[in-house]
Amino acid sequence: MKKLVSLALLVAIGCGTNQKTADKKVVRNLDPVPYGNTITEAELKTHLYIYASDEFEGRNTGEAGQKKAVAYLRDEYKNLNIPAAQKDGNYFQNVPLQKGSSLNSELTINGKAYTFEDHFLALSANTNGTTNFSEIVYVGYGIDDEKYSDYKGQDVAGKMILIKLGEPTQKDETYVISGTKDASKWSANIRQEMASKIATAKENNAKGVLFYVDEYYPRFKMRFNYVKNSSRISLKGEEDSFYSYFVNDELATDIYPTIATDENATTVKVNATLVNNNESNDLNSENVVAIIKGSDTPEEYIVISAHLDHEGVKNGEIYNGADDDGSGTVAILEIAEAFRKAQKEGNGPKRSVVFLHVTGEEKGLLGSKYYTDNPIFPLEDTVVDLNIDMIGRIDPKRTEGNRNYVYLIGADKLSTELHNISEEINKKYANIELDYKYNDESDPNRYYYRSDHYNFAKNNVPVIFYFNGTHDDYHKPTDTPDKINYDLLTNRTRLVFYTAWELANRENRIVVDKAAK
Repeated sequence: MKKLVSLALLVAIGCGTNQKTADKKVVRNLDPVPYGNTITEAELKTHLYIYASDEFEGRNTGEAGQKKAVAYLRDEYKNLNIPAAQKDGNYFQNVPLQKGSSLNSELTINGKAYTFEDHFLALSANTNGTTNFSEIVYVGYGIDDEKYSDYKGQDVAGKMILIKLGEPTQKDETYVISGTKDASKWSANIRQEMASKIATAKENNAKGVLFYVDEYYPRFKMRFNYVKNSSRISLKGEEDSFYSYFVNDELATDIYPTIATDENATTVKVNATLVNNNESNDLNSENVVAIIKGSDTPEEYIVISAHLDHEGVKNGEIYNGADDDGSGTVAILEIAEAFRKAQKEGNGPKRSVVFLHVTGEEKGLLGSKYYTDNPIFPLEDTVVDLNIDMIGRIDPKRTEGNRNYVYLIGADKLSTELHNISEEINKKYANIELDYKYNDESDPNRYYYRSDHYNFAKNNVPVIFYFNGTHDDYHKPTDTPDKINYDLLTNRTRLVFYTAWELANRENRIVVDKAAK
């Protein structure tokens, strides 16, 4: 009551009070609903019809349309009188990139030269230079699991390894790891299989991996042709020192003739030379970062993120990216406006709230990686990242449950408390059906690893990823603003706002009880 009386007196004095003083005044336990209600279908729709219009040319990273997009975001924050996060007042965090003009490697083993593309290929740049190696360790399926390990007794540190697709089965044709006729995460989905096995090779300190992909090689070759023609983009200076190549049947069997039938690990002596000659040009892009500083604990930060880029123009067609991720982008603008209104009325957040629009997500989570490698605010002081990527549509594969839903991913991965708070806030304010289908570690889609929150999570910053699932217009020119369910976009945006409000204003910072080592 005393604080309310004091505020009334300040208002009465009028000319003795400036805006900065009013903005710093905080009323504890204020009802956030009036501010949440400022997030409306009409305003979201207005923003999105601009942001996902043809004028923005699909917002391809580093290109003219993306420059228009970041200018639009900057101007919106200026209009809201929300300052830039950087001390120099620049809303843009420059993200230095390189755009490859060619991928090329040469490989000779025991005097035989193998042709890049025909015998082996890479889908991303490896470190330039020449590497000689005298042995290749064949590690079977490349699995390292508590129930089965190809690495047991093998020293692969600093060595090139050869692995193949699949996983071991028993005589009754059940899988050794799962104990059933259902494959485990090691081979149930080729995307997950490759990611898991390459990550495992890195964890065992291998120098690189030759991945025998058998009948899938033609598919990867087609993918390579797409990558080659579209020019890959990566963070400048971020070539992977870990070598990763897909190899065809001829190359794999030349190294180890019985690879198709033999699962036993062994070392093959070779005289091999690998030469990488990748060419690239500099490219610049930007993250857009604004902040509302906290009143009581300004050195603790709630980050709300979404990616600002999309696929650009392909074959003369504009990929507007209304859902992916125009929906998340405009959601942040509305959330920022709600927090700003609260601040202007003397009810600003206790902790600082950072509005982070990252570039290059479609190119490999590049903007968020750059931010977490070069944070404007220390990661140890970052309480949470609430990441929004596609919240304007309905997943057609979701045949049961309420249409008023959202998929939540990652809330319980690092902080039990965060998950519980998320549930409580939803019940109190939003009443959306929270679907954890894609939060399952065994889910083959691996969405937890595929959006910008993951770069925070791997640094032990708790995260929640808000997602509506994919649909028929995903990564197609038909992902347009007219197909957005604006009532659902509004509900989901408000849920993120209410969750951020609670995390910014609660007495204690959430506890990280499951930090990765």
